[in-house]
Amino acid sequence: MGRPHPTALRERVVAFVEEGNSHRATAARFRVSVKFVNDMVILKRETGGLAPRAQGNGGGHGKLVGVQDWITARMDAKPDLTLNDLVGELADHHGIAIHRVSVWRFLRSLGLTHKKRPASRREKAA
Repeated sequence: MGRPHPTALRERVVAFVEEGNSHRATAARFRVSVKFVNDMVILKRETGGLAPRAQGNGGGHGKLVGVQDWITARMDAKPDLTLNDLVGELADHHGIAIHRVSVWRFLRSLGLTHKKRPASRREKAA
């Protein structure tokens, strides 16, 4: 995500619209999109201010956060579990429908591996 537009620009855009100018004319004048002008007018109407809203989802709110301990324990109990098997078990035991790539990303964020490797090779690599 990009940075939000400066507050000074936001204020000038809304003031220009409040003077009676159209959204399209305002967008052309300040070289911004019509959607930006619409969003700023709505933001001013709803909140009374033009401060940028928080961006992103804050992290850690994925489907798998609630079952993180279960996944870690499951991978410890059966380290040769494949991604497809883990996706199936998540659906069966927890009712979570999720794509295997999402499970892989979650495992990677935990520092876990999904590859089947003999224990001797794992120890040498570590």
